[in-house]
Amino acid sequence: MGCRSLKAASWLERNRVSKVDYIETGSGPTVMFLHGIGGRAFGFEYQLPFFAQAGFHAVAWDMPGYGQSDSLQDMTFPALAHALLRLVDDLGVDTVHMVGHSIGAMVVQEFARHHQNRLATLVLAQTSPAFGNPSGDFQKKFVADRLRPLQEGKTMADIAEDVIPELMAASASGDALALAKDCMNQITPDTYSAAMQCIVTFEGRDNLPKITLPTLVLAGDQDRNAPAPMMEKMASKIPGAEYVLLTDTGHLAPIENAQGFNSTVLEFVQRHQQDLES
Repeated sequence: MGCRSLKAASWLERNRVSKVDYIETGSGPTVMFLHGIGGRAFGFEYQLPFFAQAGFHAVAWDMPGYGQSDSLQDMTFPALAHALLRLVDDLGVDTVHMVGHSIGAMVVQEFARHHQNRLATLVLAQTSPAFGNPSGDFQKKFVADRLRPLQEGKTMADIAEDVIPELMAASASGDALALAKDCMNQITPDTYSAAMQCIVTFEGRDNLPKITLPTLVLAGDQDRNAPAPMMEKMASKIPGAEYVLLTDTGHLAPIENAQGFNSTVLEFVQRHQQDLES
């Protein structure tokens, strides 16, 4: 199922509140999915119907600046967390199970810093608790290397062709590659640049011990962007966190290993939802 079929699917509803565009399906407790820098809401096409069929209200946002969501004047993690809070408020739900991938999981961590009372559980997939000093040499080179293709005149579609295969495991299917590329090539250069400059500012290590809610930390064994040993160490800093390593999985687990990702996240969310209801 490609992203175009997702956009037209009969079970899907696209909405917009507080200047944020999102897609949703199903009813029940809310599970919200937050994509990475190269993602889009429709990149969760393998998750949304799966969780809806399991009895959840499944929601995926287009992060500010992505899709039809308004851009922020300045993309920062506090501003992204505030936009997320407005969305949660406007959905009219008290708490959500929040599933973040890559930079999306950094936004979840930032949200948890001030709004843990609005979360039922956290899933931090293929992410990091920090990016170090944004003015450091590594961080400057990280941004420069990723923006250089745009400066050389390449399009986002060109970048997707080069970057996506490097992010995925060699075993990724053609459909998975196509979906990930389709997500990335629809991002505007300005948004891509803003997100790259934003990600290197993240620092959340001090807050990890303060996360008191059920937390799942999810890694991929072939992920070079968020290496498994780093993810395991991150999990050890969060009281009671569970750590799961997905095999034959690169950086884009929700797309390239949807079955493993879905079953792991659903079991975690269902177990803790049952605890909330008991």
